[in-house]
Amino acid sequence: MRALRILLVVAVILGGIFVIVDRLAVNYAESEVAKRVQTRQGLTGEPDVAIKGFPFLTQVAAKHLDQVDVTVEGVEASAEGRRVRISEMTAELHDVRVSGSFSGFSGATADLATGTARISYEDLSRASESGFPVAYGGNDKVKVTGSVEILGRKITRSVLSSVSVIDGSTIRVRADEVPGEGLPGIEQQVREKTDFDRQISGLPDGLNLKKADATKDGLEISVAGTNVGLAG
Repeated sequence: MRALRILLVVAVILGGIFVIVDRLAVNYAESEVAKRVQTRQGLTGEPDVAIKGFPFLTQVAAKHLDQVDVTVEGVEASAEGRRVRISEMTAELHDVRVSGSFSGFSGATADLATGTARISYEDLSRASESGFPVAYGGNDKVKVTGSVEILGRKITRSVLSSVSVIDGSTIRVRADEVPGEGLPGIEQQVREKTDFDRQISGLPDGLNLKKADATKDGLEISVAGTNVGLAG
């Protein structure tokens, strides 16, 4: 009995040591991945990285991580020559294949990634053709306000617009309807100011835009992709 108790105590101690070592290892790996993501994407701040699953050391041995969650703030993307600030982007990366050894981590690629990117209306306004203000219009619509001059008369219109994603890389803003007041050509001129397409580039390789929703806090864009480069 005494020998059994000693064995149980030793097992508990060893188990505790293993958990501590495992958690220290995952903390180190999270820091390394964060640094790699920061360098790869040219970020000013280090992202928040969380590696899921236990034990971590067995995942390292297999060079395969079950899930890695990444949250990045202030991502600078490019939209047809204009810089577009993505306020926050979160991503869940599944089945992540790691390159290199644990001590010499060189890169990682996720078989599948899903997430959300958020663009403020102020930043969306800067990305528009005319720079006219874009705001939340309610009911999953955005409100775009623009002015045009027709026959010496300045006409200002606020239109409710739908936002969609085209070809996995482009945000499209289109007015549902433009009040014309019977003036010839006013709808076309207003649309030239309020309607726009913006192709977004600079996101991690393999990550595509899927759906855009207008919320009171900004434009929320669903992203997803396969073989997404996490770091390298």
